[in-house]
Amino acid sequence: MLDVRHLQVLRSIAQEGSLAAAGRALHYSQPTITHHLAALEAHFGARLVRRGPRGATLTELGEALLPHAEAVLERLRRAELEVRGLAERGARTLHIGTFPTAGALLLAPAVKRLHRQGVHISLTEGELPLLLRGLRARELDAALVFSQPGDRLDLDEDFEVHPLLTDPLLLAIPEDHPCAALDRVPLGELRDAAWVGAADPHDPCDRVLAWACAQEGYEPLHAMRTDDYAVVQGLVAAGTGVALVPRLALGHPRPDLAVRPLVSPDLAREISVALLRSTSAAAAQELIAALQEQAALITERWAET
Repeated sequence: MLDVRHLQVLRSIAQEGSLAAAGRALHYSQPTITHHLAALEAHFGARLVRRGPRGATLTELGEALLPHAEAVLERLRRAELEVRGLAERGARTLHIGTFPTAGALLLAPAVKRLHRQGVHISLTEGELPLLLRGLRARELDAALVFSQPGDRLDLDEDFEVHPLLTDPLLLAIPEDHPCAALDRVPLGELRDAAWVGAADPHDPCDRVLAWACAQEGYEPLHAMRTDDYAVVQGLVAAGTGVALVPRLALGHPRPDLAVRPLVSPDLAREISVALLRSTSAAAAQELIAALQEQAALITERWAET
C-alpha cells in the first residue's frame, strides 16, 4: 500500500531539486526523506530518483509517477478542506469550471439554487481546454463542457457526462448583406466572405467553422479576431465581416444584424456537465438537477422566439 508521505517526498524532490532541500521543505530530516524514498522505490521495484553531486532529479519512471502523485495529493487536500468545512460550517464545497458563455445564463442560476441548499461553490472560468485539464488533474469536481461536429469530447471512464443543452451555432451578418434575405444560409454562399473569429485560431468555434467550410471545399478567411462576442456583433454590424456565434452568446442581437441558421451542415454544440465519479453523490445530484432545470428554461425560451 502506498503511503501519502512517500508521494509528498517524491513531489518535494521534484520541486526542490535535492533530498536535503526536500527535507527542509517538508520539515523532515534527511534520513527520513531517504527512508520514504527507499520505501517508494521498493514498492515499484525501480529507481525513481537519480542522485548526483549537484542534486537529485526524477528518472523517467519518477516523471511518469509524478502527475499521479500530484493529483492524489491535491484530491486529498481538497477532501480535507471539504470535510473540515462541512464539520465546522455545515457547508459542502463543489469546485466547478465553466466557459464564459455558459457561466452567466446556465450556471449562475444553478449556483443560486445550490447556495440555498447549503452547497458552497468554488468557481473556475476558462475556455474548454483549460476546463478539461482541470478535470483530468482532479482540480475540478465538475465542469460545463461541450462537444461539436468534428471536435469530440475526450474524457475517460473516471467521469460521467450529463447532456444539458443543444446550443445552435448561428450566422451573424450585416442587415444589408445579400444573404440576409434568406431564412437559412448555405455555407457555400460565403466562400468569399471575411470572417470575424476568435483571438485564438484554435478556438473551438473557429475549429468547427474550419471543419464545416472544408465540407464545402474552401478555407475561411479571417479578417478580425476577438474573444468578446459584443465586439464580434459590433464588427459584423459595421461590415467588417461575418461570424459564427453560439446562440447562448448572442443575448439580444443588435437591430443592425441579421442572424440566420445555416442550411448545411446544421451546426450546434452539445453542452453537458462532466463530473468526477468520486464527487459527493448528494452534491452532484443537486448540481445536475439545477443545471438541467435551467437548461430546460433556456430551451423553452428559445422556442418562443
